[in-house]
Amino acid sequence: MTAPSSLLDLDDAEALLAADVDGALRFAALGGAQIRATAAAVDEDGLTRLRGLQPRSVVLVTGNGRAARAASLIVAAVGDRLGVPLLGSGGTPIWAGPLDIVVVAGDDAGDPRLAESVDSALRRGAEVVVVAPAEGPLRAAGAGRAMVLPPRVAVPEQHGLLRYLTAFLAVLAAVEAGRSTLFLPDLGRLADAVDEESLRDHPRNELFHNPAKSLAARMQGRRVVLSGDSRATADLARHGSEVLLRSGAAVTAAADLSDVLAGAHRFEPDTSPMPPGYDPLFHDEQLDGPVPSAPLRFIVLASEAGRTQVERRIAALADADVVVASSEEASMTIAPSDRSAVSPRTEIEQIAILAGRLEMSAAYLRLIGGN
Repeated sequence: MTAPSSLLDLDDAEALLAADVDGALRFAALGGAQIRATAAAVDEDGLTRLRGLQPRSVVLVTGNGRAARAASLIVAAVGDRLGVPLLGSGGTPIWAGPLDIVVVAGDDAGDPRLAESVDSALRRGAEVVVVAPAEGPLRAAGAGRAMVLPPRVAVPEQHGLLRYLTAFLAVLAAVEAGRSTLFLPDLGRLADAVDEESLRDHPRNELFHNPAKSLAARMQGRRVVLSGDSRATADLARHGSEVLLRSGAAVTAAADLSDVLAGAHRFEPDTSPMPPGYDPLFHDEQLDGPVPSAPLRFIVLASEAGRTQVERRIAALADADVVVASSEEASMTIAPSDRSAVSPRTEIEQIAILAGRLEMSAAYLRLIGGN
């Protein structure tokens, strides 16, 4: 595979599209499609048995990767507002039984730990939902007894976060019907919000009107630390860091905001640019001095409501940006006469929008040689 060129311009849409031979931009823009596909599976009676249940708990059993990150996100975002305990686990707990719902999610249908979790939960009489490919050992373990929400839109593993997030939301909405409308978004509205973000991030939109391009430009040529103002946004920051790494776009760090604030002062501000023509292969520290390093930039993901407080907390950082999914962006996509009717986004909607933005930014950064 040819290495990405550093000569590409973020505002040269034709060059970006021509260079995207692996479809990175297209895959990153399919978040809304994944949400709609999962919602369609639910509408086809995928979770009928959960309607009206009053379970003792909902357990999210996940494999590695996006499923585990989505479980951590959903627990952090809404776990304390549900009428039923919600917890993540690496396997079916020994206490799980007929009073519980066990959701088993992962990309690998051959993962023996996931298959054992399905079998164990079914043997104990729990209601089981499998969010994984309907094949191999997982399909055999379910054997027609488990409810299945298989993937319907094929994307690389690093872009699967929103599919898992949607499946978990659908399970919670079925259990919490009528009690959770304030913080569990309608899946159709969630898909619309993510699709609107994809439209704003389209390659033909110029950098100053394109949140993903703008974010990629701020990360290019930098050492980047991603953080969040809450447990949920901190998990989202870790997802962004992992996507940047897996995409080959950049190597970044992710940390809680308290850790960033405690450790940032130990890094000397470095605003000097990388010397032109610098090649680490031919650099001699005795002749050329210390090895130059890229400047450090902090990017903090925040909720719209918490933006002002976060800006105050990071005011002392030498180079930091706050990234939010603001309602103002949503109002720009509708007629001026209807903008007053725009309702505030839920925390989950903001998380989903920022997840799509991070994935599009990773795609752009990879294409322009951001690493």
